[in-house]
Amino acid sequence: MTRMGIRHALRIAVAGLLSVACASATAAGLPRPAPEVDSGRSARAAVHARHFMVAAANPLAADAGESILAAGGSAVDAAIAVQLVLGLVEPQSSGLGGGAFMLVHDARTRKLVAYDGRETAPAAARPDRFLDAAGRPMAFHAAVVGGRSVGVPGVPRLLALAHREHGKLPWSRLFAPAIALAERGFAVSPRLNRLIASETHFVQPRIRAYFLDADGAAWPVGHVLRNPAYAATLRTLARDGADAFYTGAIADDIVATADGFAANPGDLTRADVAAYRAIAREPVCGPYRRYRVCSMSPPSSGGIAVLQTLAMLERFDVAAMGAETFWSVHFISEAERLAYADRLRFVGDPAFVEVPGGLLDPAYLAARGDMIRSDRVLGHVTAGAPPVRAGQRQVAYADGESPEFPSTSQIVVVDAAGNAVSMTTTIEDQFGSRLMTEGGFILNNELTDFAFLPAGVDGRPVANRVEPGKRPRSTMAPTIVYDAHGRVAMLAGSPGGTAIINYVVKTLVAMIDWGLDPQAAAALANFGNRTGPVELEAQTPVAELAPKLRAMGHVVRINVETSGVQAIARTRHGFVGGADPRREGAVRGR
Repeated sequence: MTRMGIRHALRIAVAGLLSVACASATAAGLPRPAPEVDSGRSARAAVHARHFMVAAANPLAADAGESILAAGGSAVDAAIAVQLVLGLVEPQSSGLGGGAFMLVHDARTRKLVAYDGRETAPAAARPDRFLDAAGRPMAFHAAVVGGRSVGVPGVPRLLALAHREHGKLPWSRLFAPAIALAERGFAVSPRLNRLIASETHFVQPRIRAYFLDADGAAWPVGHVLRNPAYAATLRTLARDGADAFYTGAIADDIVATADGFAANPGDLTRADVAAYRAIAREPVCGPYRRYRVCSMSPPSSGGIAVLQTLAMLERFDVAAMGAETFWSVHFISEAERLAYADRLRFVGDPAFVEVPGGLLDPAYLAARGDMIRSDRVLGHVTAGAPPVRAGQRQVAYADGESPEFPSTSQIVVVDAAGNAVSMTTTIEDQFGSRLMTEGGFILNNELTDFAFLPAGVDGRPVANRVEPGKRPRSTMAPTIVYDAHGRVAMLAGSPGGTAIINYVVKTLVAMIDWGLDPQAAAALANFGNRTGPVELEAQTPVAELAPKLRAMGHVVRINVETSGVQAIARTRHGFVGGADPRREGAVRGR
């Protein structure tokens, strides 16, 4: 549709569609929403800085990053310090026992590299890993709690690889803030208290002793929580490097913790842990308006889906639609509906899956975008038929959904030299596998990001099925945006499980099309589509659009949408940053 066509459609909408009514906030939500019920859209000003900036999901983590930048550290140095503190103060979301994806822009070489620290399945893993004796998918938490869901952690190797190639300060220096905080202790925050109190799957005695008092209640807000075991682990890694995590006592601890949970044991071996490697990959990039948007490549589906969505929106005058309006929700959700359909079928670990080379082909996306209309709803959609690269096999995959929950974290950093990092990091579900090692960190449940059903009803294989040594598909989408001159213009990313794509698209569109600063973009109401209903954030202006959307034919669901966007934009005077008010994020800079 042309710009004139959109404006004409807007006039028709004002004249002819139903008036907006207040939508119910008690509509059905996601299977397992975070305990917060407030949308968190409180007034908060963007942060400005001239030389460097870091945004993270916890103020103590942001403080650690700022201290490293102030000491002359690189963006990667700061991201490492932030991650190590997040593993302590936000243990429900990320840590040494999880995985991550990191984009690094090197200001000297003007090159962008994508680092893959995604977890891997053990050699004993098989496609039926999450099926019961009758061949049916296990209940989610029956699969999660215990060692069956634990993949080999990737964070330490990712951090070491990125530091080797982009670090400036000594490796050991980056551990100091987290070690001091683990030994000194930190005050339990309101959010951590709520999440602990809501947790019903703490069975392992070690994790119960750490998070609960003698009566089994969550430690109250303000309680000083110390983790000397985590401090000892960090001291070992600071002294001996990441290899100490994958061999020796720490590796033994990981294997014993995962495999020793009698109710749901894992099958990790020392060989599985020792064999882990982080991978430097080519990012995926594509144009949007006057910018070049880059994000994470497979095994994450996030980058491809974000770029597909933006490419399909390119022809529409999204700026004229405005933020939090009927038309912006309709058009963006329809583009996301199509992108998610491709995600379900085609994306997986590229070492195992023939991901079609044409998923970002302009002609293919133009044809997909032509399906989006102003006068009707797409409804149920299926994956398209993207072209394949020369020499690539055409594999007929079945759609494969997998549970992916929003206990993840986002870090964005720019340093004084112009280097930039966008990193999304996770242990998957809230508190991961609910297994804490003797070393004071929680193990992931990342293997439940694989599809539980390994094949479709027609027998075709699911691209994201479990296989030994494979990395599960993700939706994480750390993003760096370049301007027409090749300069870093914006950084963004978010936690949010399979909704990450929608959160990142909203944030980019808000900054690029609607001219919002990063703080306003992060706080903007969340909405989107994951091939099902249009999902609208409760207690926000978009929830009030539900009657209009239903009248057009959309199926609508009003949810708690607990994103955790962190974003930074470059200005002529330096940087401006924002942290999602739905969590406890903070921006620091000088």
